Amino acid sequence: MRVRRALLSVSDKRGVVDFAKGLAALGVELVSTGGTARALRDAGLDVRAVDDLTGFAEMMDGRVKTLHPKLHAGILGVRDNADHVAAADERGVEWIDLVCVNLYPFERTAARRDAADAEIIEDIDIGGPTMIRAAAKNHAFTAVVVSPEAYDAVLAELEAGDGRLGLDTRRSLAGEAFALTARYDTAIARWFSEQVQDFPPLFLRAFEKLTDLPYGENPHQRAALYTQIGARRHVLSMVKQHHGKELSFNNLLDLDAARAILREFEEPACVIVKHNNPCGAALADTPLEAYRRAFACDPVSAFGGIIALNRPVDAELAEALSGQFVEVLIAPGYGDGALEVLTRKPNVRLLEDGERRAPAGVRLDLRQLDGGLLVQDSDGETTARSAMEVAGATPPADAQWGDLLFAWQIAKHVKSNAIVLAKDRATVGIGAGQMSRVDSVRLAIEKAQSPLEGAVLASDAFFPFADGPQAAIDAGVTAIVQPGGSKRDDEVVAAADAAGVAMVFTGRRHFKH
Repeated sequence: MRVRRALLSVSDKRGVVDFAKGLAALGVELVSTGGTARALRDAGLDVRAVDDLTGFAEMMDGRVKTLHPKLHAGILGVRDNADHVAAADERGVEWIDLVCVNLYPFERTAARRDAADAEIIEDIDIGGPTMIRAAAKNHAFTAVVVSPEAYDAVLAELEAGDGRLGLDTRRSLAGEAFALTARYDTAIARWFSEQVQDFPPLFLRAFEKLTDLPYGENPHQRAALYTQIGARRHVLSMVKQHHGKELSFNNLLDLDAARAILREFEEPACVIVKHNNPCGAALADTPLEAYRRAFACDPVSAFGGIIALNRPVDAELAEALSGQFVEVLIAPGYGDGALEVLTRKPNVRLLEDGERRAPAGVRLDLRQLDGGLLVQDSDGETTARSAMEVAGATPPADAQWGDLLFAWQIAKHVKSNAIVLAKDRATVGIGAGQMSRVDSVRLAIEKAQSPLEGAVLASDAFFPFADGPQAAIDAGVTAIVQPGGSKRDDEVVAAADAAGVAMVFTGRRHFKH
């Protein structure tokens, strides 16, 4: 297919002047609209106005300028269909061989916190998607280019082919075009639905590939990372990798889990995650002390884990970290000499977290099922001390309250059934993913590396029997926080009262499956 006439109408003007110059050098007639036409004329190009082609001047502040039968007939006409050709000749339709269009920046405008509804609605493009879809449908005779990144390749093929563009190229460009309009309409539909409800009848989301991954959960599985279009942030937004191998599928799962826990705390904190569960977490006056106390919780499980800190890594902390096998380390910065120490090991992935933005709006949790999705609110809330109820006869001491609140925040991020043992705002034992809650208690006790006298316990759901709390009490636990709500709450509280152990109810469960 030889390109003789091209229509250019773009909101994103990156590279369009050079693209148009290349087309003009091949003898292609340029037709354009509004701001694009001005940009091309300012560059010295001869440009024909679209209203000259249609015979209809744009109106209504530019809302109507390309919605005209002569223009769309020129795009949609099947050139080897005699009836189409006769109709075009009868009505003075001129063929358009290439459509270069991109769209008003609806997503960018809608993402602005200060954007009014009227401004957002005005950035819903009508003519652009219509031209794109028409050209993509008729790609056998009309090429469509929607991305500035494609200009060089399209121009190179036209130059090499004496102004011709192959069918395979046109088909590929058509696929990109329909993907763009699908993404665009998804963003618009989502914006409208979220004005009314968070769980609309039709749940629309679009994702774009950020990167291929070396493999999935296992080496025989293929994998890629996609990010949600329109999301304010994602697992790797504003993250810089300083060193190490490329991130794997499992690295990203654990990295996301570690960062979610870290966001719970303002104080210097360290979180160590293995297989999507924390195996150590601590708060301290310094990041070095936080790391040492988090690591002490379960040194065996921490081997090859993901370590996340919310304070920069200095040289002293780097020396301590370099003594362990670390898969991924993420921190908001690295001080003098820290990277020099940490890069001695060739494979450790060193990440710098520059993300400071909070997630915008209601965050939804999506789980894929066979043929469908489960969608729920993200479990982002933390129960305040003032909302908790002292259920037993013994109230927690002030120091115990600090540990109880810390343990309760960690328990929210542990796979159910979740039991967290903590002391001095550091985890000392974690039981995760057991089918029986009492088994999770036993596992947490068994994994503890230090005496549990004076420790506290957090349970993500109620205790159905007194056996779980009793096992913890026998091990030295002196305060327990749990949702409450069991038919046997009286028995559970009685076991705590008999031992002089504080029992606190939150009234809120934190299952994590």
